[in-house]
Amino acid sequence: MTFNQNKIPLFIIATILFGIKTYIVYRFMFNIDLENIMQEIILFINPFVSAFLIFAISVWFTKTSRQMKYIRYTSILATVLIFSNIVFYRSFADFITIPQLLQGSNAADLGKSIFTLMEPYDLLLFADVAFIWYLSKYRVELFTVDFARKGKVFALALSLVLLSGNFLLAEMERPQLFTRAFDREYLVKNIGLFNYHIYDVAVNTKASTQKVFADGNEIPEIKDYVENNIKSNQKSDMFGIAKGKNVIFINAESIQSFVINNKVNGEEITPFLNSLTEDEDTYYFENFYHQTEQGKTSDSEFLVENSLYPLSRGAVFFTHSQNEYNALPNIIAKAGYNSNVFHANNKTFWNRDQMYESLDIDNFYGEEAFEVTDDNSVGWGLKDKPFFEQSIDHLQSLEEPYYSKFITLTNHFPFELPEEDKSIEAYDSNSTTLNNFFPTVRYMDESIEQFFNQLKAAGLYEESIIIIMGDHYGISANHNRAMSQYLGKEEITPFDHVQLQRVPFYIHIPGHGKGEVRSTVSGQIDVKPTILSLLGIENEDDIYFGNDVFSETRKDYVALRNGDFISDDYISTSGMCYDRQTGDPVNESSDPSLDVSMSEKENACTPIIEKVDQELAYSDDLIYGDLFRFIELEE
Repeated sequence: MTFNQNKIPLFIIATILFGIKTYIVYRFMFNIDLENIMQEIILFINPFVSAFLIFAISVWFTKTSRQMKYIRYTSILATVLIFSNIVFYRSFADFITIPQLLQGSNAADLGKSIFTLMEPYDLLLFADVAFIWYLSKYRVELFTVDFARKGKVFALALSLVLLSGNFLLAEMERPQLFTRAFDREYLVKNIGLFNYHIYDVAVNTKASTQKVFADGNEIPEIKDYVENNIKSNQKSDMFGIAKGKNVIFINAESIQSFVINNKVNGEEITPFLNSLTEDEDTYYFENFYHQTEQGKTSDSEFLVENSLYPLSRGAVFFTHSQNEYNALPNIIAKAGYNSNVFHANNKTFWNRDQMYESLDIDNFYGEEAFEVTDDNSVGWGLKDKPFFEQSIDHLQSLEEPYYSKFITLTNHFPFELPEEDKSIEAYDSNSTTLNNFFPTVRYMDESIEQFFNQLKAAGLYEESIIIIMGDHYGISANHNRAMSQYLGKEEITPFDHVQLQRVPFYIHIPGHGKGEVRSTVSGQIDVKPTILSLLGIENEDDIYFGNDVFSETRKDYVALRNGDFISDDYISTSGMCYDRQTGDPVNESSDPSLDVSMSEKENACTPIIEKVDQELAYSDDLIYGDLFRFIELEE
């Protein structure tokens, strides 16, 4: 490549500035875990590789004005992409996917939550853009370079060589990187944010065509796996214990198990939920994990109703709301149950109006069913106490038996609550999010206690079972420093992070008298088969990936959507296998009770990892291919 008059092409300057900026973002705005010097090197070079690939395209424009316009607008769009990922990451510790961009209808409802994630120093992201804009508009003569055809070909060839070198290093550092696309941090860390987004487009395009070409031939293999690895022919002792009773399901927003039987500033955080752990009519599962991904609350709903895994990218409620499913409401309808959802929010949020129809939910009581005023609402809408209070009248009007789900709102990021509604003081740490989390959790706890009392007063309590489930985490990994302070730890390790994905799960059966705290490793994938078992409903021909939580023959692990897992003995995360009891990597465990050779310890997690990957793949096949349309289920 020959440069006229020893000029430096503007695309080279743009590449250098953009590469430096992106690397700074990687290191200081994304919480990317680097395990060795090779990962540091790859993280440093990939933004420059991506930037060169993007900006070098400008050499193919014959007119200088078009070259300059391309560089200007490309730098703006690329910076907006970085900024969007930063804001998204601050809330979810994750990166944007194409399916989430299709969920743009949710953005109008996010409102204030998005602004709380922006920082004044974010404007510095656009400093190089302004500089490039100035140079390309007012100093064009200094950077105008006429490229011969050889120069253009050389620029293209160099781009591809650099990209290939980046991918080669990435594959050496993380073998089979592209087969584990659900681990977005590894993709960004190894191939860069921009190449990740290009890869995401390719994956999304492939997924979009999967339904078109699906013909149902995959079903026998999936059924065979489920029959041999998931299902149990043995009924639990709890089978049919709640036959004919109403099911009242409370989807508790953003609560995590670390608040149960715990204190802040010397006060109990959840006194009512704490009391339920000792209640003789209540089963409390202390090792119950949420399994949601980017769809958060909607993912938890999908898991509960279908016992299928959510997708690794986007929300099933948006991307596959027109699919056919054999959901819980459809199955229990055959036993005379009607199904209802109460949620004082817009019916289009998370595309519920369409998805609920596919799930065969009979009635949705959205925001139009409630009286919402400035006085009784905060943050995302109607506060939990008036929500439950107003719901009782609707509940009393329903024909029994019914399955009714209540989705709370108040304990939602950014965890706002008026002073008059606070019963405990906020925590004091470097994280406003964690500080405000405790008062809103207490408020939700009080609202659930109030709801129990209202059910009793309305005569609905005795003939119902009440299930309470946390839908997903409230405090992301972005607040690990504050969380370690609260928990009294030096740091939050990958093992600790997985344990923080535990959410409360209660099954309250009035008059049962045999409740207890159970340590069973379980998750949201297990809720559907558990409810069916409690109601005494058999559904042998269905395809699902969970087990009745009371079963003695259930599988001994729970898979998270990112490929991590928790078993009776181990936790697998971040490429490490940990002893679940001690938190030590298994090849460093000194527990004498583990009668396992060193070589076996080092590979202890491998067999379950293979099962987890297989289950996630089969579940994805069912959703992407809309395979339930090919399955004839017994009436």
